[in-house]
Amino acid sequence: MSHFPVSSSTLSATTLRKFVIEKYNLSPNVTCQLFRTGINHTYFITDKQLKYVLRVYCYNWRTKKEIEAEIDLLLLLKHNGNSISYPIVDRNNQYIHEINAPEGLRYAVLFSFAEGGKMRFMDEATCFKIGVLMAQIHQTTVDKSCNRITYNSESLLKKPYEQALQHFPAENPEMQYLKAVSTKIAATFGSIDYSKVSTGIVHLDIWYDNMSITEDNQITLFDFDFCGNGPLILDVAYFCKQLFHIENDKNEYEIKKAAFLKGYQHVRELTSKEIGLIPEAAAAVWIFYLGVQSQRFDWSNVFLTENYLKLMYVTRLKSWMEYHNLQE
Repeated sequence: MSHFPVSSSTLSATTLRKFVIEKYNLSPNVTCQLFRTGINHTYFITDKQLKYVLRVYCYNWRTKKEIEAEIDLLLLLKHNGNSISYPIVDRNNQYIHEINAPEGLRYAVLFSFAEGGKMRFMDEATCFKIGVLMAQIHQTTVDKSCNRITYNSESLLKKPYEQALQHFPAENPEMQYLKAVSTKIAATFGSIDYSKVSTGIVHLDIWYDNMSITEDNQITLFDFDFCGNGPLILDVAYFCKQLFHIENDKNEYEIKKAAFLKGYQHVRELTSKEIGLIPEAAAAVWIFYLGVQSQRFDWSNVFLTENYLKLMYVTRLKSWMEYHNLQE
């Protein structure tokens, strides 16, 4: 056997540099640097003042049709003036490139660079602007659909629980708690009156790590890898839950959450039914991401342990549920 098979590889930044120079007619002065490995691999492409982001999708993570749907969404959002990182077309008018990696076929897409930095602790004004941006995006995606996953009780709750069972026994107290919470939320989702709850295309991962903010508070949203179809309140709820865990002072949390919701409703109204769904919708997305971590154990194995499940994941879920008086 000349080459031992692999399940995951990290592609050479040196070779990817040559690749993007050729495909995009970039300057020979371009540099390529690995930024992050994770669910997908991210490289920074730099040529003096010009910056791009090259995403290399991991093997068997997204189909080409799913990536095409993500690109179509981003082009729609860009066309409608939304502040997002968007795909860059190559010299042959193509967005997606195929790479024959050691483990098999992988895809690569070049994106615009989101100027600014990460802001974990946001002030009221920033929370307001995030709400405005999210609502503007939802104004574009409401009542639309894409060729991606539909987020419902099956995909948000049932499948993630089953995926977590690959790593944790059903008798585990935390797994029993997750099952009970999932059953409760599924019942709520089953009774939703969709005449009072807007649906469309959602991002599903809007939090501080997926946006860049400049010194003058200009916000650019990126990483639509989990975009799909579902109630728009899922995005609103998940941001609220992330803000909840960031702000230890819950008075500060309430102030900033109110600013965020005010910004959102400055653009589009939320019904009382949608606002009432925020606690359980957020918990559903939280459980979904445990499923992602379980599914992608090649990436998450450094932290996906019983201690992590108990002390970080379920403890945080319990604190959220108890805060909103949603007992098991």
